[in-house]
Amino acid sequence: MLYSKKFFASAAVTASLLLGSVSAAAAFTACEVTDTGGIDDNSFNQTAWKGVLDAKEKLGVEARYLESQAETDYEANINSLLGGQCDIIITVGFLLGDATKKAAEANPDQKFSIVDFSYDPPLNNVVGQVYSTDEAAFLAGYLAAGVSKSGTIGVFGGINIPPVTIFMDGFYRGANYYNKQKGTKVAVLGWNPQTREGLFTNNFDSLDDGRAFAQNLYDEGADIVLPVAGPVGLGSAALADELGTDKLKIIGVDADLYLTDPQKKHVYLTSITKRMDSTVYAVIEAAMKGTYKGGILVGSLENDGVGLAPFHDMENEVSAEMKQELSDIRKAIIDGTIKVNE
Repeated sequence: MLYSKKFFASAAVTASLLLGSVSAAAAFTACEVTDTGGIDDNSFNQTAWKGVLDAKEKLGVEARYLESQAETDYEANINSLLGGQCDIIITVGFLLGDATKKAAEANPDQKFSIVDFSYDPPLNNVVGQVYSTDEAAFLAGYLAAGVSKSGTIGVFGGINIPPVTIFMDGFYRGANYYNKQKGTKVAVLGWNPQTREGLFTNNFDSLDDGRAFAQNLYDEGADIVLPVAGPVGLGSAALADELGTDKLKIIGVDADLYLTDPQKKHVYLTSITKRMDSTVYAVIEAAMKGTYKGGILVGSLENDGVGLAPFHDMENEVSAEMKQELSDIRKAIIDGTIKVNE
């Protein structure tokens, strides 16, 4: 089942990030199993947890989570939540796909939802939350190509998996679209959509790798870098802070890093937002109201499931002409005039 825009739009969104794991006893309990990186990773675990906490605040659910310290924790964490204590179990991350499927098939009466993964054919008791992040990343690539002064921008990923490379695809193609429109030759380092080869840290938690990979790209001439690696990108932000934003700017992913990384907020040109909080909330609300059905929930530019964060401190770095072009491109992506995956 493909969820409608109306279903997605029903998700309430708040601007603040709240922390906590247990509320007063409630009739409905929503549980989350994180990927590695922690519940407060300033990225997808935390953004998904925000959706649970929004449901706690607005719907009165009880909220619980278990953190996965390693991939070997996935199955054990999911299994420990079975047995009736969770009305819905939300797993976060592509890498939990196999463990979630195994648990869902063994427990057909238990409701599940997984962030960044979907099943074909769909499972009746799992909602896969997936995102057209290449649409927003296309805008970010166009923006970066237009703002870059060196004529070189860079990108690297955490692990070479689809939820990561979809950002890299869109970023590369957005910059390439800028070149075609403007007759420029801005280079994109770190990823090749044709060969599917690029730069990957092979983890989502090493800030040292984030610094090192950004340094390498900077040394090769990049003055804007997109780290698609969760909290690893905080290491890239620390480097940009030391070098100065006149030399290196960072584009965040998943959440608006200006808000979730306040100490380094000034280094972010923008962030490619993936509204996992909104989709998680929507699934919980459907489960509570009895309208839950297994299938796929897609976040896109059209339903605000993905997007570009405000420019904040970089507002003056982006010309009025560029802002208008981004608005026009967004509309063209939504109406299908621009294909971001070609």
